[in-house]
Amino acid sequence: MNAIISAAALASESAGPRPPVLLDVRWQLGGPNLRSEYAAGHLPGAVYVDLDAELAGPPGSGGRHPLPDPEAFGAVMRRAGVSADTPVVVYDGGLGWAAARAWWLLRWAGHRDVRVLDGGLAAWEGELTTEVPDPAEGDFQPKPGGIGLLDADGAAALAREGLLLDARAAERYRGDVEPIDRVGGHIPGAVSAPTSENTTADGRFRPAAELAERFTRLGARTAPAVGVYCGSGVSGAHQVLALELAGVEAALYAGSWSEWSSDESRPVATGPAPQ
Repeated sequence: MNAIISAAALASESAGPRPPVLLDVRWQLGGPNLRSEYAAGHLPGAVYVDLDAELAGPPGSGGRHPLPDPEAFGAVMRRAGVSADTPVVVYDGGLGWAAARAWWLLRWAGHRDVRVLDGGLAAWEGELTTEVPDPAEGDFQPKPGGIGLLDADGAAALAREGLLLDARAAERYRGDVEPIDRVGGHIPGAVSAPTSENTTADGRFRPAAELAERFTRLGARTAPAVGVYCGSGVSGAHQVLALELAGVEAALYAGSWSEWSSDESRPVATGPAPQ
């Protein structure tokens, strides 16, 4: 099962005998949710899901977007019509990060048929609607463990013994700037690999062969294990998805830099080199 779907393929599937459940996960970092944009127009049948309130737990020592309580997440998905045997397609405004967060959470929670709309809403050429659907209750019950998850100690170990990729912008990795978290820099041993380099200018993923070449250069093919972190577990999920497209299995450090940097006992490296 491919982790992404084109707008044309989604239109075809939505008109077919087994249409996917559609989740609209439009989101902006540090701002109010984008429910108003959803209300102004969304894919027919799509249900809005709030990343900050429904795809994350309350911010705190576990980071800005810690994992949500599995039962609470399951309730949100069931209200959206998600069942264990129904395909799910998630989309956002086009960047893909928020959609990837929803994709990763569903995969982690045990759903096997979930894809991201490649290019997001910007790629959709069909009509939009303002009608808010009232889907039948789904039966999805989360079973955490469907995809790799790292805690802070696991991320530190992987940086030493495998390959830990830092998905943030290079200037944040180096510690030149830090607009959000307590301090700039990176986990010692982590390798800079900005998520933005996985997509083209229109927000679509680069071809799988190009992604495979990129991650091979970064050492993903020869590392005993691969992990990813970012600022708070959102763009890092997008990188895990890109790695999957390239044929590489990777775990996500969900707390990411927002958790790591909030703990003053954790070491911080700066500069362009991993160490």
